[in-house]
Amino acid sequence: MTLPRRARVLIVDDSITMRAFFGAIFERHRNIEVVGTAASADEARRMMIDKRPNVVTLDVEMPGMSGLDFLTEIMRDRPTPVIMLSSLTQKGAETSFEALERGAVDCFPKPASTNREEFAEKLCALVLAASTGSARVARYAKDAPARTPTAASATAQAGFDWNGKIVTISASTGGVDALLELLPAFPANCPPTVITLAIDPDFVPPLLQRLNSRCPAKVLLAEDGRPLQPGVVQIACDPGTHAVIDRWPNPSLRLLRSDPVNGARPSASLLFATAAKTAGAQSVGAILTGIGADGVAGLKALRATGALTISQDSLTCLVDQAPAAARAAGAVELDLPIEAIAATILDSCRRQADAAA
Repeated sequence: MTLPRRARVLIVDDSITMRAFFGAIFERHRNIEVVGTAASADEARRMMIDKRPNVVTLDVEMPGMSGLDFLTEIMRDRPTPVIMLSSLTQKGAETSFEALERGAVDCFPKPASTNREEFAEKLCALVLAASTGSARVARYAKDAPARTPTAASATAQAGFDWNGKIVTISASTGGVDALLELLPAFPANCPPTVITLAIDPDFVPPLLQRLNSRCPAKVLLAEDGRPLQPGVVQIACDPGTHAVIDRWPNPSLRLLRSDPVNGARPSASLLFATAAKTAGAQSVGAILTGIGADGVAGLKALRATGALTISQDSLTCLVDQAPAAARAAGAVELDLPIEAIAATILDSCRRQADAAA
């Protein structure tokens, strides 16, 4: 049996209390080693050379160079998975969202006193997942200058004749980056699309603002009862509801308040499974970068109907856990880099005459 890779973490925070708090969380986990703590970017810079961490936790607010500026330096000079940890993630969503755009794997709010155990469990799982992604982060940093909203504009502006299929997609950790790459390639009359995205609710407004400034299609927050229509992408991210596809033909999106499915809400598996039940082969499913295994069972059910199923490949995922689990379960027909997924989805959703042209 292969043992999990050991995460080697460098904690960067100007608060000695927070450094001790995070250190205590990590030291209790057998597969996480704290290789050092630093109170500033200057200290952290030296430790990254000497200690060679494979994950960095980084505070947004620090004396001297800010956490955001140090994140940019890390991505440029020594690409390493970075998890941003700060109280600013609770009230400064724009700041934290900028960290995601600059290459952070994820952003976590420093915990309230009432949820520290849950926080510790989630943070350790994220650190372990991120520790396997150093090569992918390095690729992200290398390719970042070329990854602009206009990269897929030719596809987005090409003629598109919809064949009636719907699209369902899931993403979690790294999903902001993936969607900013994927959705600008969808044309204004793109297939009806529903996306489950595990993201802090505070990040949703800046995400929607950026996507709508870059995408020909309309990108909306999921709404209960809204019909699935061409040209509309709905993002389901409310942690209190599941998103499911209701009825066929003339499908609509329903948001249901019920218990988590395998610990997830909204559950990607539930979304995919309801697409399988209602639309079957008249749908496309894709599982993008993310932690955990949510979505795997539902994507496998979708593939069994003859629908096209896609995973984002390991080289372009910031965190490959969810796509890797889907591949291992036999739920995936095509494993593709993020830059090829939009065109593949659109080809599957074109009328044959349009595709031949």
